[in-house]
Amino acid sequence: MVRGMARGGTFEPKVVVDDVTIRFGETLAVDHLSLTIGSSEFVSIVGPSGCGKSTLFNAISGLVRPVSGRVLLDGRDVTGETGNVGYMLQKDLLIPWRTVIGNIVLGAALTRGVTRQDRQEAARLAYRYGLGEFLDHYPHALSGGMRQRVALMRTLALHADVLLLDEPFGALDAQTRLEMQLWLLSVYQDLNVTVLFVTHDIDEAIFLADRVLVMSGRPGRILADTPILLPRPRDIDVLTSPSFTEIKRETLRLLHDPAVAA
Repeated sequence: MVRGMARGGTFEPKVVVDDVTIRFGETLAVDHLSLTIGSSEFVSIVGPSGCGKSTLFNAISGLVRPVSGRVLLDGRDVTGETGNVGYMLQKDLLIPWRTVIGNIVLGAALTRGVTRQDRQEAARLAYRYGLGEFLDHYPHALSGGMRQRVALMRTLALHADVLLLDEPFGALDAQTRLEMQLWLLSVYQDLNVTVLFVTHDIDEAIFLADRVLVMSGRPGRILADTPILLPRPRDIDVLTSPSFTEIKRETLRLLHDPAVAA
């Protein structure tokens, strides 16, 4: 089944951003922006620095309320409401005095207290995705890639079926970054989640996504919506395929169009 499509072949909207405008004082950050993300889609968002990508995420997560427009999740208006999506930033923000399992269950610890079931579920997640032997380790003993894995496990433990990932691999070296991309693809293939992924890395955007959205310079608008018709599951051979190269060429052309930077 194509991601974003119901079994009957119809598109299932999961996240709808409907004509959203966001201002900070006199600064117009996002201007009448609309987009629709299908159920279980992986959508990458690229654009120049300061174009409003993170601001858009803050609106979807409810941390910022638009001056106009609305955000829908599963058809329900959640504009300005928090707690409906999982949100992961570039910095892992792990608590240094909590172990791996303690960080994974942090959401439960902050909201209602950690139960035995929470810890068991966190351990299952950790073992399932390569962190099982590090449950009692503290963040200082982990590599950068492992810390990001813990941060994503913490997000998944919130049971959100929409994940907002804001440049989660931006601080990693190239080799670790590729390893994390492959790891994220395996998690995505395994779980029924919808992912919105912000990145400045064009290769990363194309490699991971079903669609790549190109945003303009501030005020942010969607200028292009490119379907990534590369088969899944994906491996590193995709990165050197003619189809990948052609998509990258077109995306780079769009990003260097004067209308994008304007």
